[in-house]
Amino acid sequence: MGRRTTYIILFRGVGGATSLPVQPLKTALLEDGFEKVATYINTGNVVLVSDRTPRQIVQRIADITLEKFAFSKSIMIVSRTNWKKLIAGNPFPGAEGNKLHAYVLEKEPDSAAIEALERKNAGPEKFVVDGIVLYYYPPQGASESKLFSKIETTLKVAATARNWNTVLKLAQLAEQIDKGAP
Repeated sequence: MGRRTTYIILFRGVGGATSLPVQPLKTALLEDGFEKVATYINTGNVVLVSDRTPRQIVQRIADITLEKFAFSKSIMIVSRTNWKKLIAGNPFPGAEGNKLHAYVLEKEPDSAAIEALERKNAGPEKFVVDGIVLYYYPPQGASESKLFSKIETTLKVAATARNWNTVLKLAQLAEQIDKGAP
């Protein structure tokens, strides 16, 4: 048996009115042997504890979501430790609530792609790429723009933690789970 680790699971293209029903998903994961499963409202994000490898977790969750909910979009897994790094890396510390978004990219982009996007960034929008995390600060808290469409296409967003409130809430859920809360 491996070491038990707390993970945050992100589903590509899920948020708001998700196609993954929260309570049935939680039940299915518990029935499959995942421990201390918590879901965050209806964002499609899950926090769980497992001694399986990240690759095994992603594969099993993909199988469950496809079989039970006909959901076949990509899944990303982030350890609680790496989630803390994501929060610590916030380049816009004054941004609050819905104004800041944190996106996980499929892979670390090359510098040429980032530079090309920075040249197109003429308005009040700001973004910073740190490894495979894109921090995006849109004007007036808007969730999408022409620049963001180019960002998403160029950098290949894999999953989203949505707004900064969600990022922080998932960190709190992971901490609660580590302390033994269900």
